[in-house]
Amino acid sequence: MTIVRIAAAAAHFGHDLEFDLARIAKLIKDARTSGAGLLVLPDAALGGYVADLRHPDPAALPPALKPDDPLILQVARLAAEIVVCFGYCEDAGDERYNAAVCVSGDGVLGRHRKVHLPAGEVAAYSPGDRFAAFDTPVGRIGMLIDYDKTFPESARSLALDGAEILACLSAWPTSITNRAPRMAQDRQSRLFDLYDQARAAENQVVLASSNQTGALGGMRFLGQSKVVGPGGDILARTWSKAGLAVAEVDVAEEIERARRLLRHLDERRPDTYWDART
Repeated sequence: MTIVRIAAAAAHFGHDLEFDLARIAKLIKDARTSGAGLLVLPDAALGGYVADLRHPDPAALPPALKPDDPLILQVARLAAEIVVCFGYCEDAGDERYNAAVCVSGDGVLGRHRKVHLPAGEVAAYSPGDRFAAFDTPVGRIGMLIDYDKTFPESARSLALDGAEILACLSAWPTSITNRAPRMAQDRQSRLFDLYDQARAAENQVVLASSNQTGALGGMRFLGQSKVVGPGGDILARTWSKAGLAVAEVDVAEEIERARRLLRHLDERRPDTYWDART
């Protein structure tokens, strides 16, 4: 499939799994009504995010789910013909991961464990160790979670692995240390949009960015979900409100148009880039 309607969700999720599942079902229904073939839900959509990034309480962490938990399989059944990406806390025995899974009615299509953990998350999660794209009915997708998109190498790794669409799942709050009086003036609000547009433009791919809304503990989430074209242009957005940002994109055509003159991936000079490991 090359022409696909992409929906990026902005919504609030908490630690109540029953509430979260009902909200996911509603968003899938809304996406289906809009004709979407791909729905990207926020990080921690199933089980919620940590309530305090400064001092996470080990006794108040999000519920952890095994990779084959019945709730994940239930989301796959709800998805049916739609490709749905969503985040959850993964129970891996002695370790927990901030994880994302991509599903459809056919089952699990791809997985990702958040690689880059901000300071507060280190106490709650272990880091993932790879970026890998995967094939889906709507094209080849790569997933990033929150802080992953701050690092250009994350998205570049997925683009080099053939990703045509980057699904960026976030629970991205306003600034914790220097909160602005208005969300639109917040430093993190500016950076969130900047990273989305830069990661799409520098890799010349389509990017779907979802985010949580509302508040949890002492954090207030930005929303600002959006679909970005391979030139870095925002095709649809929710601003700070809950809802779906929906855009119809001819993925192959838009990528080819962006790469017609300048092909960033082909024109790299890896032999000149400094690597601390060498």
